[in-house]
Amino acid sequence: MCPLISRNYKGDVPMTEIDHFMPLLMQREEEGMLAPLLSHGRVHFLWIKHSNLYLVATTLKNANASLVYSFLYKTVEVFCEYFKELEEESIRDNFVIVYELLDELMDFGFPQTTDSKILQEYITQQGNKLETGKSRVPPTVTNAVSWRSEGIKYKKNEVFIDVIESVNLLVNANGSVLLSEIVGTIKLKVFLSGMPELRLGLNDRVLFELTGRSKNKSVELEDVKFHQCVRLSRFDNDRTISFIPPDGDFELMSYRLSTQVKPLIWIESVIEKFSHSRVEIMVKAKGQFKKQSVANGVEISVPVPSDADSPRFKTSVGSAKYVPEKNVVIWSIKSFPGGKEYLMRAHFGLPSVETEEVEGRPPIGVKFEIPYFTVSGIQVRYMKIIEKSGYQALPWVRYITQSGDYQLRTS
Repeated sequence: MCPLISRNYKGDVPMTEIDHFMPLLMQREEEGMLAPLLSHGRVHFLWIKHSNLYLVATTLKNANASLVYSFLYKTVEVFCEYFKELEEESIRDNFVIVYELLDELMDFGFPQTTDSKILQEYITQQGNKLETGKSRVPPTVTNAVSWRSEGIKYKKNEVFIDVIESVNLLVNANGSVLLSEIVGTIKLKVFLSGMPELRLGLNDRVLFELTGRSKNKSVELEDVKFHQCVRLSRFDNDRTISFIPPDGDFELMSYRLSTQVKPLIWIESVIEKFSHSRVEIMVKAKGQFKKQSVANGVEISVPVPSDADSPRFKTSVGSAKYVPEKNVVIWSIKSFPGGKEYLMRAHFGLPSVETEEVEGRPPIGVKFEIPYFTVSGIQVRYMKIIEKSGYQALPWVRYITQSGDYQLRTS
């Protein structure tokens, strides 16, 4: 298997070394010892897989592995911005642009410009047509604020803030919560003129302790990660989230909360088998969130025996369908208000041949989205927008809670 495209930035690793990567990868996979870092002699391969492609970085040194992987994932992100889908065909169709991007993304082994919006200012999919005497480096590349261009103007200045929380939950057959965490992101869509400075205030518990406020309505954020635009020293000193934002969409920050979450949608199921000729499944779903809220697009995936056939369903709300290739029944409910309780009954025929279940049944999975609601209680207290021209801008805030890896075991 030959490399599709490659770039040797320092010249210290022979180009032929990549020929050892795939045989080594396949050998380790067969041995069950596959790892994200493989070595052949003095050469180390740090790799990730995306779609049908392997992106591999090589080094002779004890390099910063976190930085290398971060760069590889950022490269995937940039290519996806350019080509929509990153796969073998898109690389073959755009190899000239890919080489141009690789030369801008890194210089002599050091990451350089990795923001796709900035790269798109001077590397276009129509090709680079620079006339003699008129070529220039975009000022953004040499700015102190490399993620935002100068001279941006909007007729209406607005900022849209989305606070999105995903609930990861695993409940055992006895109803005990085995795993419970909230993974949150704050995403911004910025339409602001000039070079504004933004300050975001949250009900952060550490901030409330510093300022002597009541901790009752505060949240303790863990594993906080920020976009590069945030002034980290300012946050470390007084927990102020201060930044000059990129233009358009970006993720400002992410956080995690390891906290005991009451299951927002509770599932109970009963399965009855009748002399190996048929099986009946009863599933009860209850919304355990406040009555003013509504869960949208609820999908409850109920596992069924692999040899089941002749499905029949009865639901108190929504619709159910059998997906035989996945051995599940998917019960779909468009709108599920808090405090409500619904039932679904499924009837299947089973072959007359008796088959013992060797393994326990897979867990029931639930997907949902609850707008205007956060399970952690995080709140945007304020958004200050400061720009030298003194224009007025409107911040809009939206809260969404959705299912992450949300599973309830039944046996």
